[in-house]
Amino acid sequence: MSKILSHEIDTLKRDFLSLGALVEEALKKSIRALETNDVKTAQAVIDADAVVDQKEVDLEENCLKILALHQPVAQDLRFIIALLKINNDLERIGDLACNISKRVIFIAETKSNFLPLAFVDMGAKTQVMLRKSLDSLVQLSRPLALEVCRDDDEIDALYRRIFLEVKEEIRRSPENLDTFVNFFSIARFLERIADYATNIAEDVIYAVDGEIIRHKKNFY
Repeated sequence: MSKILSHEIDTLKRDFLSLGALVEEALKKSIRALETNDVKTAQAVIDADAVVDQKEVDLEENCLKILALHQPVAQDLRFIIALLKINNDLERIGDLACNISKRVIFIAETKSNFLPLAFVDMGAKTQVMLRKSLDSLVQLSRPLALEVCRDDDEIDALYRRIFLEVKEEIRRSPENLDTFVNFFSIARFLERIADYATNIAEDVIYAVDGEIIRHKKNFY
């Protein structure tokens, strides 16, 4: 039975890597579309979201099936519980990448050339956080997961910079308010993606050590 369970968990890991790769690609494309006003790339992200949704459903069903059939304990149980939560977080990151792309299409239609400078750094750092969170899952690495948690402060600082920059542009060009509001939304979406990457890292720590660190101030 333990060999069968081990095989099932290995299959789950491969499936999660596949989902993670799809979500990473969606985020990468949505940020590239933002930086280049590329409507075609933005639409490709939106069109691909259904695949992410289906994979999320399939993975949840497989996790529940393993729990029901094999009744894992200890670290195996913690790992599958963590995967169930991470699965949901990845699907939401995919949705947020899709939302970014929808805003990009609207902005492109306005012919706006404005792009807050901090978006370049925020987009790059958000992608790195997601990549490291998934790497921490593959490696079951507590140190790497903690690194992701600490990185979230940088994203929050960049979010505040963008907020101030966009607010100043609204004062200068109030006639373009609708466009600027979409930039506010995109910054918020990126900030939420970083939060989900942090959630993934926290769940990895739970899978490794059985420790729940959510809501623990100054833990990292």
